[in-house]
Amino acid sequence: MADPDAPAAARPKRGLMLPLLIGLLLAAAAGGAGFWAVTLGPFAPDPEAAAETPDAPPPTREDIAFVPLETVIISLGPEEAGRHLIFTAELEVESEYEAEVTRMTPRVLDVLNSYLRVVALDELTEPTSLARLRAQMLRRVQVVTGPHRVHDLLVTQFVVN
Repeated sequence: MADPDAPAAARPKRGLMLPLLIGLLLAAAAGGAGFWAVTLGPFAPDPEAAAETPDAPPPTREDIAFVPLETVIISLGPEEAGRHLIFTAELEVESEYEAEVTRMTPRVLDVLNSYLRVVALDELTEPTSLARLRAQMLRRVQVVTGPHRVHDLLVTQFVVN
């Protein structure tokens, strides 16, 4: 038996076990509810949407075609009098979409021309910025042509004179 005259620190604390068990049960319940919410509940991915956009295998060499774009010459603004950007590229597309993307080349050229006109000269002349510019242009081309049509933008000429 416990000595009634013993200090309070030496006596066992009976009231700590119940809150600990309640906290453990609540944590387990919250974890289970979170798992349910993201796998089967309201935050679960829609299986029909996943079936509509399956991960297609990458195209093989026989399945791709290249759509050439006309050379675009862009004046670099009044502060850079007489300076121009000369840009030529080709679009890598799946063969089945070649005619469709070729038909869209005026829109593609328009979006590329509009984008390149607002890029600063120091950004155009920096050697490391071409990869970022290419990614920006590819994204704009993909928006214009539609999803899964254009796989890559191949820059064949990029000259600032």
